[in-house]
Amino acid sequence: MKKQITALFLLLLTAPCALAAQPRLIVQIVVGSMRAEDLDRYAANFGEGGLRRLTEGGTLYADAGYDCQQTVTPVSLATLVTGAQPSTHGVIGTRWMDYVQNKPVSLVEGKKGPSPDLLIAPTLSEELLRQSPDSRAVTVAAEPVSAVVTAGRGGMAFWLDEEHCGWTTSPSYAEELPDPVRHSNRERFNLSYLQPQWQTLLPADKYRNSYRNDIAFSSSKRARREERETPAPLFRAENDYARLLHTPAGNTAVLGMAKQAIAEYKLGADAVPDLLNVCLDASRRIQEVYGPESIEAEDMYYRLDRDLADFLTFVFAQVKNGEAVVVFTSDHGTSPSCDRAGAEADTFNERQFEVLVNSFLNVRYGTGDWVLDYENKSLYLNHNLIYERGLDLADVQNEVAIFAMQFRGVSHALSATAMRTSYFGSGYARKMQNSFYPRRSGDVALNLMPGWIEQRDGCRSASGSMYGYDTDVPLIFYGFRTGPQRIARRVEMTAVAPTLARLLGIRKPAAAEGGPLAEIVE
Repeated sequence: MKKQITALFLLLLTAPCALAAQPRLIVQIVVGSMRAEDLDRYAANFGEGGLRRLTEGGTLYADAGYDCQQTVTPVSLATLVTGAQPSTHGVIGTRWMDYVQNKPVSLVEGKKGPSPDLLIAPTLSEELLRQSPDSRAVTVAAEPVSAVVTAGRGGMAFWLDEEHCGWTTSPSYAEELPDPVRHSNRERFNLSYLQPQWQTLLPADKYRNSYRNDIAFSSSKRARREERETPAPLFRAENDYARLLHTPAGNTAVLGMAKQAIAEYKLGADAVPDLLNVCLDASRRIQEVYGPESIEAEDMYYRLDRDLADFLTFVFAQVKNGEAVVVFTSDHGTSPSCDRAGAEADTFNERQFEVLVNSFLNVRYGTGDWVLDYENKSLYLNHNLIYERGLDLADVQNEVAIFAMQFRGVSHALSATAMRTSYFGSGYARKMQNSFYPRRSGDVALNLMPGWIEQRDGCRSASGSMYGYDTDVPLIFYGFRTGPQRIARRVEMTAVAPTLARLLGIRKPAAAEGGPLAEIVE
């Protein structure tokens, strides 16, 4: 009896230590342009091992989202990995104007290839390697901007080479690629994922969405019946890179490289925790071209589900005792298709807007090049000219903001001075202010009406608004020390990085504004 009591006492003493154990590997999977509602919309056709494995076996936050207006990929990824709003981390888009030189600046453009030099706030990868030097951090993405923003200055980063469709990096991360990666590039392995024709994975009668353009139905009565109604091709790729990123093969290639990274860098092989970031950009490109209501977008999800099943099996087989955590989320959602139901396209012509604003300022203050550029739903004015004419910058900004409200499709307009000198605690202005970084943002920020997007060739749907279809995204934690539960409370995406930092046993990134999620860390 005494032996049993002693054994029980020892078990109770050691239990807290066991509960505090860290995962060996955290895998963060970010699906481009995935709305929160898509998990439920297509659930009936998901298999057991992919998305349903995550939703039914993990902690799902049913009301997670970004609390800012500029919900585009680099901005949202920076929020995700720094735990900060754009107003703090400084990523406002892929491009902005330098007011001093009146020249455009590219976010990741470096002298020797894509570079993190212009990133301001430290990422989770950076903090992990700074606080735990024996850890490893790897980021894999289809596009260089996604890879660089997600990795920051931390660890290795890989992305697809546009010319050869292989994997590449830059001197900011490594001087040369690992031998296995160079070998797969020589073999042009990524091209093996491409098929001669994109066909539906499932029989035609299984699909919920209503229209298609370039995808071909698998054989069925519906396929034969609708073959006569197939519209003209919507997208024609100029090269293999474009083909890869505008079909589900792009996601397959990235997940394949992620598996290779786990093996090459021995991620999760020891007790020191590692981090793997995976950005699936092809999903966003498919949604932009075909729209979220298309069969192409739906089929992409079914193929992604199958790829995830294979990837999850690989991850938990590679990591000892399955001590891995998978975080599944998205950078943003996407708008309804601008040409849905044959209606007039709800698109905003930014170039026409620039010309008319410049004409307005010509009438008010005399002829000149008053408008420098329009980027990130912001208008950049010529400060040098404004000062040369002896004008007050705040007055000009406010006049342009008032004038902008007359344009069809514009819902709100705020001047930089208003966002710099006022505090907006709620409503649309708070979201716009959360996206405003004074050193980089424009003079007048616009918010378009629901459903409206900026006019771009070949773009049917886009992100970059404060509306639910853009801000609300899936968020699931699955694996080591997590359990099946569904959380209904509102969760901001600034909480993800602090939560993962706690799981990794490190302090949260320096600029993080959110706190860890209690359901995960406790």
